[in-house]
Amino acid sequence: MRNVLRCLRQLRPAFQRQDCILISDLVAETPCHFEKRCHIHSSAYRVVDHAETNLFKNHSFVTTTRALSIDAAKLTSRETNRAGPLVEYERRIANGELVEGDSFQVDTLRELQRLYDELVESADACQLDHNSEKPVRSGWLWSRLLSHPSHSPVRGLYLYGGVGTGKTMLMDLFFYQLPSNWRKKRIHFHDFMLNIHSLLKKHKGLADPLEAVAGEISDEAILLCLDEFMVTDVADALILHRLFTHLFSKGIILVATSNRAPDNLYEGGLQRDLFLPFIASLKERCVVHEIGSTIDYRKMTSGEQGFYLVGRDLSGFLKQMFQQLIGEGTPTPQEVEVKMGRKLHVPLGANGCAYFTFEELCDKPLGAADYIGLFKNFHTLALEGIPIFGLQNKSAAHRFVTLVDMIYENKVRLLCTADGSPHELFARILTVTEAKHMAPRTSSRSRKNDDSDLCVDDELGFVKDRTISRLTEINSKEYLEQHAAMLAEKKDGVDQNVLEA
Repeated sequence: MRNVLRCLRQLRPAFQRQDCILISDLVAETPCHFEKRCHIHSSAYRVVDHAETNLFKNHSFVTTTRALSIDAAKLTSRETNRAGPLVEYERRIANGELVEGDSFQVDTLRELQRLYDELVESADACQLDHNSEKPVRSGWLWSRLLSHPSHSPVRGLYLYGGVGTGKTMLMDLFFYQLPSNWRKKRIHFHDFMLNIHSLLKKHKGLADPLEAVAGEISDEAILLCLDEFMVTDVADALILHRLFTHLFSKGIILVATSNRAPDNLYEGGLQRDLFLPFIASLKERCVVHEIGSTIDYRKMTSGEQGFYLVGRDLSGFLKQMFQQLIGEGTPTPQEVEVKMGRKLHVPLGANGCAYFTFEELCDKPLGAADYIGLFKNFHTLALEGIPIFGLQNKSAAHRFVTLVDMIYENKVRLLCTADGSPHELFARILTVTEAKHMAPRTSSRSRKNDDSDLCVDDELGFVKDRTISRLTEINSKEYLEQHAAMLAEKKDGVDQNVLEA
């Protein structure tokens, strides 16, 4: 029987379609827009010495983004009919839509282009097209041989690098060049894990609920793009290996971005030995590529336009700005639905703007699900009283990091008051390595002179640079213009729907 099965597996390619899908004339699902940057500004926060009366000047809002690199090889005449992220990038360079970046990003684009070309060539074998014919299923034997491939014929891609190096931008450039009829999904890792837990609850009671979850995911998308892959929760860590064993066996192709190399994921976490098999399967099913750039493109923005206010005595000014943004509306307490059937109380909200104190949003046991639910209903957040972080408020610091991630991912506008600049907020947060390099205590330095509020936390210390970088970009002129363009686009859509009705 084993010999019969082996022979049938060898004949398997003969039963599958081998023709390729031509996509050269397909239009990308959602075009990306780029604009040249004018100049570099070192920071995007400001200390307010006096209230400015005209805070909200009119801008000609244009969607902008961080620059990519220009050090790419010129296309040959044979390649001009191709499509993909590198091809689109070079087209925009030629049209003057992009400015120079660095060679590290171009190397990453080459990897993304390689993956794109492989996917195009293997689109049928991978069953990427929503309209592609499914393998014929006739009984148990054929079902085992044809409908459940052990792995996709194409390996995915795992991109990692420092903060602000353009990982999200590069993946988006790749994703939006893919044909619109492909089974694909692009999602933030926080959202992805929340969906997993929700589906697990739905399939509770099954012998292997994770297999059912993997089945639902693979039915929706074969190409899965996960942004900001970061494992900090022991429950997530224990789920991931079994989940992706099922996903990879169903032909899922993973493209992920992360600040950490695979071997450094969940470093120092509880029961990490149970997580290590996932790292091994991740490296087996994905090409691992490091973006080695040391440039933080988020800081290459025009400052002096944000609403990051340093000083606890500015809460009245913050409320004044909040009222100007909501216009004629009257802010009232509200509630919003979040996942798992919960509700989040909003102290004040009106016209898409929400007002919280830091304690109300980060001192309570809230998480990514709550923040995602909030930003599905509000496009602007006013946050009063962000403190300096240390040992005493470590849990709140973790929540604030998650909050900033959700603000950035959902393109939310942030108005806030804080006790210090973004760098100063995290000055007392150290990794173990940073703590070891601190000057040791001497006889002339007594214990009472030490900073007792220093927080040595590897995970928090590792992500603080990303949070500082994102706070900088969130308060830049470019980000605020992009936010305003998004609001204008939504308003035009609503107005058009009203006219059609």
